[in-house]
Amino acid sequence: MLLEFLDRISSLRYPLRPPGAVPEDEFLKKCIRCRKCEEACPYFSIRMAHDKWGLKMGTPFIYPQDIPCYLCEDFPCIQACPTNALEPVADKEEVAMGQAIISTDLCFAYNGILCRACYERCPIYNKAITLRDQLYPVVNTEYCVGCGICEQVCPTEPKAILINSAHK
Repeated sequence: MLLEFLDRISSLRYPLRPPGAVPEDEFLKKCIRCRKCEEACPYFSIRMAHDKWGLKMGTPFIYPQDIPCYLCEDFPCIQACPTNALEPVADKEEVAMGQAIISTDLCFAYNGILCRACYERCPIYNKAITLRDQLYPVVNTEYCVGCGICEQVCPTEPKAILINSAHK
């Protein structure tokens, strides 16, 4: 079951696009690979895809296990985009980068070890991730924006919580 989860999630994963990214087909047409969003990101969360990504090479993505998106209040990455490949969002709750998925096989809380890391660090606090019975983290898809903070702070190895990109 665990290997099944890891296989499934690895095929769904990336790229995790920056906030405001338009649908993937449109994104690939609009993004001119100028790196302005990468330069504008104060946390260095945005990176450019390398040559193994084929046609997506040079486009911005976020690898949350290293540095997630911290959902800046003014979204400098969106403001820097000259082509509207990243469209404005009103606030952090309107971002739609992806969805978190929890493996109960790997999650400490589901295996008898007290852990609230994903719940406590989620920027959409007590909405995107809630606790069932005050112990077990549950992702609420209507509020999860896919920023990846939960994935980055997850102490398990491999990670018990991963982000499924909205951009396929």
